[in-house]
Amino acid sequence: MKKFNYVPWVVGLSIAINLIVVALLFLPKIDGDLGFNIKLLPLLNAVLNSFTFVFLSAALFMIIRKNVKWHKRFIFAAFTSTALFLVSYLTYHSMAESTSFGGEGIIAGIYYFILITHIVLAALIVPLALLTLFRGLAMKVDKHRKIARWTMPIWLYVSLTGVIVYLMISPYY
Repeated sequence: MKKFNYVPWVVGLSIAINLIVVALLFLPKIDGDLGFNIKLLPLLNAVLNSFTFVFLSAALFMIIRKNVKWHKRFIFAAFTSTALFLVSYLTYHSMAESTSFGGEGIIAGIYYFILITHIVLAALIVPLALLTLFRGLAMKVDKHRKIARWTMPIWLYVSLTGVIVYLMISPYY
């Protein structure tokens, strides 16, 4: 039986997801009545990021306790909430204009630091999370552990800062 080569999938999905996100910056936004309040999607994104953070924390707790079965379940839950987040995020940013942060002074500096690190690490977490997942599913435990030591804290940071960014910018929607 031939082994599944997951690397092309990781590379292809990582490039595709990040290119779609960047392309949304340049596409024209939809005008007119959409039939629903598009401004609810950023809140949904924050809720989904919160779920991802909780699921990742639970997965980490379970693997520290050597409970691989529940670790996998929480990782699948984190991927599910992240995938739903991505759909909601792409939907919102394909339809709505960007919202500018209205804070000033030190709070603006803090906001932009969190936002920029969030954006950079969110782009990086796509291939890291996928590679970590596939290595785990392929039972390449040593390679999985080696990359998971980087993936887990970065993904936790990205999911938490996604919520923080929402809370900081939500008054300006």
